Amino acid sequence: MSFEIKTTRTFLEQIRSLSDKARKLIGAKIDLIKLNPHHFKRIHSKLYSKVFRVRLNLDGKESRLIYLIIEPNIIIACILERKDDYNDLEGMLMKINAELV
Repeated sequence: MSFEIKTTRTFLEQIRSLSDKARKLIGAKIDLIKLNPHHFKRIHSKLYSKVFRVRLNLDGKESRLIYLIIEPNIIIACILERKDDYNDLEGMLMKINAELV
């Protein structure tokens, strides 16, 4: 099945503040997601059944790239800092849910 990559406003705002090296790393991970969107680890969410995360080290910070699969789309949702221990995940997904509707 062919998936189409879409991004949220939240993700675009977050990526603007990153270095060029970090943006290239994220671009490479998005290319891997296009090839096999189910490759990375699935995480639990109350709102969506297919939420995945990609481990990243962006500018010395442990981060996670969060994406959703809502067929036929892959939605690149946001970047979470690992130190927050996913506490912000449901809040971000609620915000993204509002963007998608």
